[in-house]
Amino acid sequence: MSSRSHAIENATEQFDNGTFFALLGDSVAYPTQSQEAASLPELYRYLNEFIAPHVERLGFSVKVHDNPVAVRGPLMIATRIEDPALPTLLSYGHGDVVRGYDAQWQAGLSPWKVVERGDRWYGRGTADNKGQHLINLTALEQTLKARDGKLGFNVKLLLEMGEEDGSPGLSAFCQAHAEELAADIFIASDGPRLAAARPTLFLGS
Repeated sequence: MSSRSHAIENATEQFDNGTFFALLGDSVAYPTQSQEAASLPELYRYLNEFIAPHVERLGFSVKVHDNPVAVRGPLMIATRIEDPALPTLLSYGHGDVVRGYDAQWQAGLSPWKVVERGDRWYGRGTADNKGQHLINLTALEQTLKARDGKLGFNVKLLLEMGEEDGSPGLSAFCQAHAEELAADIFIASDGPRLAAARPTLFLGS
């Protein structure tokens, strides 16, 4: 079996055996509401307590930065450099979510707990954007396992905690860290699907 097939098989198994569902549940349990000023500590907790240990296990070096705009969500840069001569991929995601509006959820549902009903998972951030960046990290982990710990390229991760509040400070932050974020290809896993049963991919933007 090729390393690609092995990685895909293992990633699929993470979904089928409930491992990914549990990981997503741990993520959604952080009420990372960037539109609520009182939630600022939760935004830091998500990066420091949840994401950082996860990506450090995969060989990333991690730094959480304060936002250049006061009292706004932090940003994380994580890097995994196998060889400076290799191509580098930069991936973007955000760990913040819109307000929970707890009282407006149907009976038996909570914005901070992932619940499966039929073929859908409910919970704040499952579709925007915790689900997406955790899918990427799960795929990356299984690729590393299939290739004996070597990707053959470098990876940088930019994760912000203010996208749902208009991404304050993101442009200034990226300009200030342009060299650190330099890459050969950029993948942003965010945005809606045009059809529920078919992934949507936009190129060249």
